[in-house]
Amino acid sequence: MTSYRVALAGNPNTGKSTLFNTLTGLKQHTGNWPGKTVIRAEGTYVHNNQEYTLVDLPGTYSLYANSADEEVARDYIVFEKPDVTVVVMDATAMERNLNLALQVMEMTDRVILCINLMDEAEKKGMTIHDRKLADRLGVPVVKISARNKQGIDQLLDAIERMAEGKITTRPYRVTYSEDLEQKIREIEPDVRKIVGDQYPARWIALRLLDGDYSLLKTLQDQLLNQRGKGVETGELSVSCHT
Repeated sequence: MTSYRVALAGNPNTGKSTLFNTLTGLKQHTGNWPGKTVIRAEGTYVHNNQEYTLVDLPGTYSLYANSADEEVARDYIVFEKPDVTVVVMDATAMERNLNLALQVMEMTDRVILCINLMDEAEKKGMTIHDRKLADRLGVPVVKISARNKQGIDQLLDAIERMAEGKITTRPYRVTYSEDLEQKIREIEPDVRKIVGDQYPARWIALRLLDGDYSLLKTLQDQLLNQRGKGVETGELSVSCHT
């Protein structure tokens, strides 16, 4: 049986670990990410006779690789390419949580937004318009309460449909200043020549413009491993100084 890989991303304290435990139960294990002192939690669950491997990424507020946690989460989404990335959000702090969600949506189009803690939001008289959010952001939005096990079946069904390629997404892309957008347009074709369709060229161009040299090193290692030979990365290096 082929196992689909599902990544759980989210800010700290969004109930991400509660959801992970709810889905995997005792079928989980922990260890460290290779070369990192960051805990890796992984487990499995079965839905409609299909096995899923669930990876609980470190809780982060961003994916700019300013910490080991952020670097691990970023690299897994971009380079390991999970079949689905579920961004777990706190229903009572949507604006703060959307920052990470938008970053993930720049990195992959296989995204589901999972709005957790709906029970807390309802206690505060808050209403989440999930359908409007889905229309605006271009990805599925599912409301749940992990600790009360509400909405779990809907989330599992959405994961299944996305993993099987039955959902087409059009993730919202942030538009930056005209100056930055112009630089992205200049760099993106060169990035695409090197990475092809393997990795998100626009997002890589944006990170290189921001001087993300750790990404450049990781990208070079990935390409060397895949192609089994030296890869010319001079264009990308120069792009960092644009």
